[in-house]
Amino acid sequence: MSRIAVPDLANAPEASRPILDAVKAQLGVVPNLFRLVALSPNALTGFTSFSGALAKTLDVKTRERIALAVAQVNGCGYCLSAHTYLALNLAKLTPDEVSNARRGGSVDPKANAAVVFADKVARDRGHVSESDLDAVRAAGFSDAQIVEIVALVAENVFTNFLNEVAATEIDFPVVDAAQPD
Repeated sequence: MSRIAVPDLANAPEASRPILDAVKAQLGVVPNLFRLVALSPNALTGFTSFSGALAKTLDVKTRERIALAVAQVNGCGYCLSAHTYLALNLAKLTPDEVSNARRGGSVDPKANAAVVFADKVARDRGHVSESDLDAVRAAGFSDAQIVEIVALVAENVFTNFLNEVAATEIDFPVVDAAQPD
């Protein structure tokens, strides 16, 4: 049971309802995470705006790999479950690629550079070295894309932390955060 009450759609704050309706129109459901964030209409507006902008960065496979790596670093079962589902069903990653991403890597060389860098940013709270930047640049990422990788890490840290604080009930097929496969 969640430690912070997650409202159903009818009980969400009035100012959050149009955004939740848009989420439902896009996904067909409103995951518990969105309903939790909806407790604060301002947080929901900021989160969905940030997420929407970041959905236009990199490619969906790399974004999902980064989400998995960051969720594993933070031990967030909710986000690992959600992003494993999305990685397999939306991004069409293989189960092996999901496992690699959870371990902070990828068999794809360019994606590997992004995931390794994102994993380092998350683990070391942004304290990366010049050689870390050189490696991600050498793989073909521009400085603008490096900013996007860091932004994706930040987006995922927010959801990881919020779901851990709230102990949000997982509404996806459950993945064990302790077992990176």
